[in-house]
Amino acid sequence: MILLTTICSIGLGIPEFNIEQEEIKGIVKEIFSYSDKQINRLLPVFDHAAVNNRQFAVDQSWFLKEHSFKEKNDLYQVEAKKYSLAAIDDCLRNPEFLNDVMPYEAIDMIIFVSSTGIATPSMDVHLMNARPFRQDISRMPLWGLGCAGGAIGLSRAHDWLTAHPDKTVLIICCELCSLTFQKGDSKKSNMVGTALFGDGVSAALAMGSNSPYLSLSKTSTPKVITASSFLKRDSEDVMGWEINDLGFEVVFKKNIPSLVDSFWRDHVMNFFEQTNLFEKDIHSFISHPGGRKVMEAMEEVLQCSKDKLKQSYQVLSDHGNMSSATVLYVLREWMKQNIISGEKSILSALGPGFSSELLLLEWYE
Repeated sequence: MILLTTICSIGLGIPEFNIEQEEIKGIVKEIFSYSDKQINRLLPVFDHAAVNNRQFAVDQSWFLKEHSFKEKNDLYQVEAKKYSLAAIDDCLRNPEFLNDVMPYEAIDMIIFVSSTGIATPSMDVHLMNARPFRQDISRMPLWGLGCAGGAIGLSRAHDWLTAHPDKTVLIICCELCSLTFQKGDSKKSNMVGTALFGDGVSAALAMGSNSPYLSLSKTSTPKVITASSFLKRDSEDVMGWEINDLGFEVVFKKNIPSLVDSFWRDHVMNFFEQTNLFEKDIHSFISHPGGRKVMEAMEEVLQCSKDKLKQSYQVLSDHGNMSSATVLYVLREWMKQNIISGEKSILSALGPGFSSELLLLEWYE
């Protein structure tokens, strides 16, 4: 018997401050002391990012001032708890995906994914104390996975539910990228990050094959069939954080799209071979939208229509790149489409390492 993991519901915790891309360009002109020539050369990054709106845990005025690492991280802990609880509540009570409320007491494991702040005890402890989760719940905090974290969180949930098919897992991805912003960092990587990254929190409810709560699922749901991880050796400098006195300084190399054409191509083609599938067999690609150039490089590798990636483009436009949380936003949009039974999707994300995570999903009504 093949044991599958059902993703039954996804909830969001959307930060309150929405800022349009044109507004952010104005803020950037005020923040950075570039010459007119430099600013005119760098601002097109914002126009070409395929991002229209983003949400942040702080308002525009926050970006105009310097903040210490402690100030940023203290704020991260407060806001991460607030928006994670909102995402959890939305996930477990979402009438769009569930026939009834999923009890907090029914969750057997919490996986908490984040790379934009630190906390010890880990943030899952703070969430457990704020809601009536059981005290004997299993916990798996995952830190430092960056944009790949959402997909890796789902893979680890699938591993655990394969071993415990009667259990349920709650995966929370919380990224407050705005709180890592360094006003004094004038490198182009920071400008690219400023054009792409937003804040977002998502939570997914996953159940094993024998969970007594599977009947709560209301709509067409994706089941995880298999997952695959791939790491490029000696590529630690491609993306991640440089830790300095002010906190997290973004590392974001310009060769990421070219790595999609080489490293990611190898991974996805091997994955097709291992699963005996071809691009034509895949209904949709639930890809973490790292940016417009990354998405276009994926289209080229897959030789697929833009329509198979449409929800990734839409989430990028409406929310920006929210690191690990983004791929669950994309999956949520596909889950709202009521995809017919038997269709297959590939969920993917790239992250620091340089790493790639792929999951094969099959839809069931």
